[in-house]
Amino acid sequence: MKFPAIKFGLPQRLAALLLVVFLGQCLWVIAHQELSTEDYRYARCGREMWERPSPLAGYFTSCGNLNGDGTFAYRVAGLPLTAQRLVLLGIDKLRKPENRMYTSGSLNGTTWEARHEITSVKYLMHLPFVFFAMWLGAGLWWVSRRLFGNEGGFFALGLYCFCPEVVRYAVVPNNEVLAMWGLYGLVYTAIGVAHAMQGPRRKWRPRILLLTLALGLTAAAHLLAAMIGFLAGAIFMMYLAERRRSYVMQVLIYSALGALLVLLASYAFRLQAFSYVFTGGSARFWFSLEAARGLFSDPLNASITAALGIAAVLYVVARRCRYFGNTAPLLMALALLPIVTTQTVTAPWLWALPFLLTFAGGVFADVLESRHRKLFLALAGLILVTQAVLCIAVLPAIAHPL
Repeated sequence: MKFPAIKFGLPQRLAALLLVVFLGQCLWVIAHQELSTEDYRYARCGREMWERPSPLAGYFTSCGNLNGDGTFAYRVAGLPLTAQRLVLLGIDKLRKPENRMYTSGSLNGTTWEARHEITSVKYLMHLPFVFFAMWLGAGLWWVSRRLFGNEGGFFALGLYCFCPEVVRYAVVPNNEVLAMWGLYGLVYTAIGVAHAMQGPRRKWRPRILLLTLALGLTAAAHLLAAMIGFLAGAIFMMYLAERRRSYVMQVLIYSALGALLVLLASYAFRLQAFSYVFTGGSARFWFSLEAARGLFSDPLNASITAALGIAAVLYVVARRCRYFGNTAPLLMALALLPIVTTQTVTAPWLWALPFLLTFAGGVFADVLESRHRKLFLALAGLILVTQAVLCIAVLPAIAHPL
């Protein structure tokens, strides 16, 4: 099997530079943070999932059965600490028996029994979520660039890297940034599968496997995000598959069954804990525009709001802007923004952000090809610079929330 050559030209280097700037912002915030009780909760229960998944009789972790709360964030937060623990044990076994710190050959006791040995806990817990946010940024750039060219890709990525809300959620353990990452990948993977179905069947399998993994990991982060992504993916696949629509339901059924297996694995194959996925109520939702109103009325998101407002007007008045590449992310954002969960505290408006930025990048890329290129090029530059200034100015407030 031949793998395509990886090109790392000027566009890739510039995108990497923007992501490094995003990483720098997150590192600055983490350096000025203090560990919170929520950090300890994610770390403790995450380590229990990796090291001993049943510390209390009848419960999956000491956090309970995580009714309505996905396992993905706990595992992401706990994995680096568990890995460092194993490294400490491995190093200790290389010492002479009389010099070993853990004579019993294991670290027993509570999850924080080696806190005097485990170092950089704050970075170990928070950086994995930053990397997932960077992964999403890279995916956002790749999708936007592939659909709209370099200008659309860089405009979308620039707004993403200097969005205060993205930075705020990227620097603390939470399932929201993972659900955002999973849902965006799930929708565009489904679109990619539909395009692959127009070609030879040998190209279907890798993308279907990727779709299955994306659906399973999204469900492990938040069940509602996976359900929305599955429904949206089915609709987009039916629209794009054309003469291969008869295969779409088969692909979706196999993907759903594989995703259930991934989700079961996230519960360490414990059926009793897994049953709470269906009874915990995490997928219950209603509709309200309060969260969306707060997002767009926040002065710190003024440039993003202005870009989206301009893009919406251009989408309505300019025919060249109305095609599937722009319409699909707009429909996803419109579906997500009014959703509020009633059983758990989540942020579906955050899941909509990558789709909104993809839409903005697409519309601006279209008008930059028109005779008004210079005007909109200057406007796009002004929007990016203003948003960057606003984001950098608010970093101290993100590090020390009230």
